[in-house]
Amino acid sequence: MSREEFEDLVGQALDRIPPELTRLMDNVAVFVEDEPPPEDPELLGLYEGTPLTERGEWYAGALPDRISVYMGPTLRMVEREGGDRELVRDEIEITVVHEIAHHFGIDDERLHHLGYA
Repeated sequence: MSREEFEDLVGQALDRIPPELTRLMDNVAVFVEDEPPPEDPELLGLYEGTPLTERGEWYAGALPDRISVYMGPTLRMVEREGGDRELVRDEIEITVVHEIAHHFGIDDERLHHLGYA
């Protein structure tokens, strides 16, 4: 799968987020990266920033939060599972929802319970 196709699937996953949630997202940017940090080579996505639930008066003027979706580990995982483009799309959607949930202050334990970990 090309990077362009992968980025398109990330865009489609973002488009499927309900508008009532996307309207609440604030100061966050989404990026596709080739690989995650070397200390966590199987990481599919990463949220870096201050969740909405932790922001206060001091937050004004802060740089945008960052959501990264990692192409390499996602494609390798799907390949190991014998998956196809549909499974890549599904995994990207799960990753995007997972990282956006962190933006809203939802932790990994709750996401696991909801099936997004």
